[in-house]
Amino acid sequence: MKNKKIVFMGTPTFAVPILESLIEKYNVVLVVSQPDREKDRKGNLLMTPTKEVAIKNNIPVYQPLKIREEYQEILNYKPDIIITCAYGQIIPDVILNYPEYGCINVHGSLLPKLRGGAPIHHAIINGDKITGMTIMYMASKMDAGDIISSRSIEIGENDNLDYIYNKMSYLGRDLLMDTLPSIFNRTNTRTKQDESLVTFGLNIKKEEEKIDFNNSSFDIHNRIRGLSSIPGAYAILDNKRVKIYESFITDKVSNKEPGTIIDINKEGIYVNTNDKVIRITDIKLEGKKRCKVHDFINGIKKEEYINKKFM
Repeated sequence: MKNKKIVFMGTPTFAVPILESLIEKYNVVLVVSQPDREKDRKGNLLMTPTKEVAIKNNIPVYQPLKIREEYQEILNYKPDIIITCAYGQIIPDVILNYPEYGCINVHGSLLPKLRGGAPIHHAIINGDKITGMTIMYMASKMDAGDIISSRSIEIGENDNLDYIYNKMSYLGRDLLMDTLPSIFNRTNTRTKQDESLVTFGLNIKKEEEKIDFNNSSFDIHNRIRGLSSIPGAYAILDNKRVKIYESFITDKVSNKEPGTIIDINKEGIYVNTNDKVIRITDIKLEGKKRCKVHDFINGIKKEEYINKKFM
């Protein structure tokens, strides 16, 4: 199996543990990632996380702008198998149909639930208590291929995106390493997805980042933690955007309108919803640095914020 040629396609930090394990145990001949787009404070382009790993290990990197049109370089490496994880583009059939052992995807949900590019975000936003990773054969239709293996993980009531994202990346690594031998030995199972159970976790839209305090405390809390820390949920206060990264549901109730600040102290900002009050503890005001509320209140007059309303 060591001599099998692997092309790995992935871009963000989520894919790094998987790539590192593949490099350690197998023969990765090419890494394909999205083009470099992130910039540092000086405006310099930053390498994608998987590109950094590839260069460190002297593995060639290919970064096509449009994989549907620029795929021949991948085929030139004559891969025996292609493994993808959070690559970020739709892969054309000419690539999917090429490798002897197929194109394998490491997907961040328990398929057929939450197909799409942001399954972890949506699992938390939905209030799911369990999610997981799936190894699957890729198909033309998004995340619709046969399932090879899967493994679940619990989501705690206050777990946020950053925490679950990190745990899932290592869960995916371990699941792939356990599954690959059976793929190469052709002893793996293939289970077709039940189309009647399909749900979607598509990329987060801008309008989905905004908090509506007319919703329940449960829904608001889940949206905040499901978007923390990237892209971050937000609300408007004094005509300025306030990013909110952490919250807790309290037992308090109030007759104030939803969105109204009913109290503020070193423990947090207490905001009413349509049922219970939530306590916000981690924020970023427009034009300011992210901070905990106990630091934020040092520079304000608390009484000026009582009865103000998040919009």
